[in-house]
Amino acid sequence: MANSGSNRTDRLHVTETPDVSHFKNVDVVHETSDINVSAVLKFVLFLTLMTIAVYVLMWALFRVLNRKAESTEPPPGPMAMTEAERRPPEPRLQLAPGFAEELAKSSSPEPGRLTNPAWEIEVLRKDWEDGLQNGVRDQNGKVVGVPIDEAMKKVIEGNGLPVRPNAGKPNDYVIAVPSAASSGRVNEKRLE
Repeated sequence: MANSGSNRTDRLHVTETPDVSHFKNVDVVHETSDINVSAVLKFVLFLTLMTIAVYVLMWALFRVLNRKAESTEPPPGPMAMTEAERRPPEPRLQLAPGFAEELAKSSSPEPGRLTNPAWEIEVLRKDWEDGLQNGVRDQNGKVVGVPIDEAMKKVIEGNGLPVRPNAGKPNDYVIAVPSAASSGRVNEKRLE
């Protein structure tokens, strides 16, 4: 029975680390499985230099290829459109090519303000306000529209807005539709 008791105590200490503090080896200061720091630093330095070299070579290659493509590109044909002909028709959107040219002719801006989107909006708002207050003008400068204040006075003084003579009658809103039983031969009138 004494033998079985000692086995139990031996089993309890199986997972404990033995005391090795009395072993001394002066030649070994670190584990041999540790990382080689100088090799890692050399690899990182080599990888960085190779990345820079590849970047520079690709940049030079693209410059050479672009020069070659520009030199071998034939001149545009006689039917090719110019830059001004390729622009979209008026009215152009803000910052579209050629948008600010028309504004520059009409309002004489300061240099450098043509590329500022806020300047373009200010000029357009001034033009719109002028059209609302003084009437819309055609290309010759002749007023072709009525200012808003005058238009409102005319509506109030008159009988209101003009109306079609037969407006509101049911026949204005009726359409001819073939009936289901007619096979498309006879039209039937329905309200829209």
